[in-house]
Amino acid sequence: MKALLFDKSISIAEIPKPARKSGEALIKVLLAGICNTDLEITRGYMGYKGVIGHEFVGVVEDSENHSLINKRVVGEINFGCGRCEYCLSGLERHCPNRTVLGIQDRQGAFAQYVSIPDKNIYHIPDNVPDNQAVFVEPLAAAVEILEQVKIEPTSLVAIVGDGKLALLILQVIQLTGNRCFLFGKHKEKLEIASQLGGKALAAEKGSSKKFDFVIEASGKKEGFDFALDIIKPRGTIILKSTYQDKTNMNFAKIVIDEINITGSRCGPFAPALSLLEKKRVQVEPLISKIFPFRAFVYAQKNSLKVLIDFK
Repeated sequence: MKALLFDKSISIAEIPKPARKSGEALIKVLLAGICNTDLEITRGYMGYKGVIGHEFVGVVEDSENHSLINKRVVGEINFGCGRCEYCLSGLERHCPNRTVLGIQDRQGAFAQYVSIPDKNIYHIPDNVPDNQAVFVEPLAAAVEILEQVKIEPTSLVAIVGDGKLALLILQVIQLTGNRCFLFGKHKEKLEIASQLGGKALAAEKGSSKKFDFVIEASGKKEGFDFALDIIKPRGTIILKSTYQDKTNMNFAKIVIDEINITGSRCGPFAPALSLLEKKRVQVEPLISKIFPFRAFVYAQKNSLKVLIDFK
């Protein structure tokens, strides 16, 4: 099969089609989305080499669970051991022996076929087209924020960043009745944020407004410094960015202002699918281009969501 392979650089490679393991499903990939994490892997994040990609829509071709065959599906990306305390409590994403699709010790979805455990598979509702369903994984990551912190309609909330994840987070936070602020640096993306109902502002050092919650989703280490600049004393910063470069954290300000910092990663697929099924989140404005295999080059040029079409 054809796959996008990363080993110091990205190349299109012919590699063996994955052999389906017991308890897993072989899925023909229809559409895949490029995430900022994929771009960070090409800069050294996680030290990963192999087939990248973890956002996908596909059709099950083979599974021991015959009810899955020919179903259009998405799949959660963390695969735990199933035996440790984290797996047994439903937190496979924190299993110390986990593999992660296209990120850690598991071949990813930028290929014509991918194999993942049956229990990680979710059926896509009929009224959710492929180009919406491919957003389930990042949308779930946005939903995770509300699983971790309680945001009231009256809370002052800011999002740092104007990329695809930030624009999904904006819509999820607004479901609480909160019209949050979004700080970014790209005029066209700030315009999309405004169209989606947010209060879009250019990110400038020394903003006079201070916030109860700041969600850092810029993908840039400078975004964390900006988040520290606009958070209230005893406020909470939620970190969504994964980037390779280290950041110098101002521990003095964190201690003096008693700031809470919450890391936030993957999230639940079921509520994300429900939001798409009920049309409560818009994802089409976030799609920049749909390309065949060579999409990865385009995705590094300040785009929003770039999709790879495997059909």
